[in-house]
Amino acid sequence: MTSHIIVFQSAADMPSLPMSVGTTLYNKTGSWRYVRPVYRDKTPPCNHACPAGEDIVDYLQMVVDGNYEQARQRILEENPLIGVCGRVCPHPCESDCNRTQLGGAIAIHALERFVAGQPGARRLPQAEKTAPAGAQVAVVGSGPAGLSCAYQLARRGYKVTIFEALPAAGGMLRVGIPSYRLPREVLDAEIAAIQALGVEIRTGMRLGQNPVRAGSPPGRDGLRLEDLAGYRAVFLAVGQHLSRRLGIPGEEAQGVLPGLEFLRRVNLGEPVQIGSRVAVVGGGNTAMDAARCAVRQGARQVTILYRRSRHEMPAIDEEIEETEGEGVKVQYLTAPVEVVTTVGKVTALKCMRMKLGEPDEGGRRKPEPIHGSEYSLPVDMVIPALGQEADLSFLDSQIDSARGLIVIDAAGATSRQSVFAGGDAATGRSAPSAVPPRRAAGPNGGGRPERGAGTVAYAIGSGKRAALAIDRLLNGQSLEGFPALGEHVHVAARDVDPRVVPFEDINLAYFSSEPRTPQGQRTAAERVKDFQEVNLGFSEREARREAERCLSCGTCNQCDTCWLYCPDVCIRRRDHAAPPGPGHTAYEFDYDYCKGCGVCAQECPREAIDMEEELKWRR
Repeated sequence: MTSHIIVFQSAADMPSLPMSVGTTLYNKTGSWRYVRPVYRDKTPPCNHACPAGEDIVDYLQMVVDGNYEQARQRILEENPLIGVCGRVCPHPCESDCNRTQLGGAIAIHALERFVAGQPGARRLPQAEKTAPAGAQVAVVGSGPAGLSCAYQLARRGYKVTIFEALPAAGGMLRVGIPSYRLPREVLDAEIAAIQALGVEIRTGMRLGQNPVRAGSPPGRDGLRLEDLAGYRAVFLAVGQHLSRRLGIPGEEAQGVLPGLEFLRRVNLGEPVQIGSRVAVVGGGNTAMDAARCAVRQGARQVTILYRRSRHEMPAIDEEIEETEGEGVKVQYLTAPVEVVTTVGKVTALKCMRMKLGEPDEGGRRKPEPIHGSEYSLPVDMVIPALGQEADLSFLDSQIDSARGLIVIDAAGATSRQSVFAGGDAATGRSAPSAVPPRRAAGPNGGGRPERGAGTVAYAIGSGKRAALAIDRLLNGQSLEGFPALGEHVHVAARDVDPRVVPFEDINLAYFSSEPRTPQGQRTAAERVKDFQEVNLGFSEREARREAERCLSCGTCNQCDTCWLYCPDVCIRRRDHAAPPGPGHTAYEFDYDYCKGCGVCAQECPREAIDMEEELKWRR
């Protein structure tokens, strides 16, 4: 046995790294080790913040590897509208990205757009067929929540019919978002892919509009909940299509047009009489869109009035910057108090300066009027964009509502048997909050006080939740056990620890600050002339470079660091050619020789290894 003994004559003979210079098979660990390393993928903050429940880190690694179709299929498991989300999602995932402090958050939404735009068959992934024979489901509303629910149900073999009030499918995606942000060919293609699964969409059928005459076919004079009694389940995704009122004198004057109505007319190609001097009241994305559309419709001067400061503005940062870049002026800490008219037409807007007081229940500082600061802004058109409300006039006494929203439980079920609801018209719309929201600077977006609420991604997640619940219900299973409304539901299996990895747990020795890759844009002078898309997206080179910036927080990406650093060579690599499935890792420990030193866990760049006490040491 003496042949295995290594004797150092001096310090110079000792290895410069903590490694074995002889065989590690000389002796096994024995019983003295009290901790052992364990591979355990944790939850990246971007995944945790995505209301649609996408596995962002997973598909970004696929982009790095050039596996674009695999990345697309990975996203499509959870979200059928990836081209849409890659353009209009306010990406709360980026606000929580740990890369924010090392050059800027990963451009996740631009990478999702890149994946969606790759050439190839637009096939949507099928799921296990679970639908009972002849099971039919009605979905009311073809916005993102309704489309998501229909998609997930159709994948499982259900016959789904969508009833849409508008003349074209898409809901607010169609009438609330201008084509310079969401090209209609992108929206049309993704809706067509869902229809190809067998989903039927009937347009021009508004729920609750006009009572149905006796003997009249459903939908000819209106649609009632009773008309859907033949369906095994109903999902209500009616959205919020009513604009909130200004609540000031003169708002009934000619020249005052609510923001949603203005956008609906523009987006459907209907004529709009635009003013020369336009005031838009509000600070959200609807206000930005209304202002930018007014510029493109020929308004000579467009001004946005917002009663708080830029810091509290709910619109995402890049939308504000693009709006101002197109010549729109923003007057902060300003609120309208009266619409001034002449012969019933708008001639000016009387305004008052504001100051910020104590925070309100949402965390934003309350605007308070500065008395004596009134002034008059000459305008001939006013577009209020103060938020939206749902039209719930169709509800009966069996469905509970509160604060203008349909009340749902963790499964998305309403108080009426077999009726579910989701999207902006339902309650419980707050996103997960285990990681405190951060307002990212510059192009990183963020700044929404409600992380995910009222967004396309949230609506997609709520539609998916209802679909999974409906599938359970119609298969005679219990609806117990659904995650709370503030948590995600997933279709694809994931074996991950729910702990979210903060920036402080990243091993910064392996990462340096790298600047975020900007998207190309048309110049402001060009884009204000038409409604063509403003952002140009990423080239393949730009996309792969940007995806490589991902830290893979909490997720083993087979970097080999642990394998290289193990001083006892007790880590073995599995076959990297075959991606490990759920519950499996790319490496394995040989605990016969592991000494429990913890070097692997200490050196792991992304916190994917834990040191756990051996069973006999646990109390």
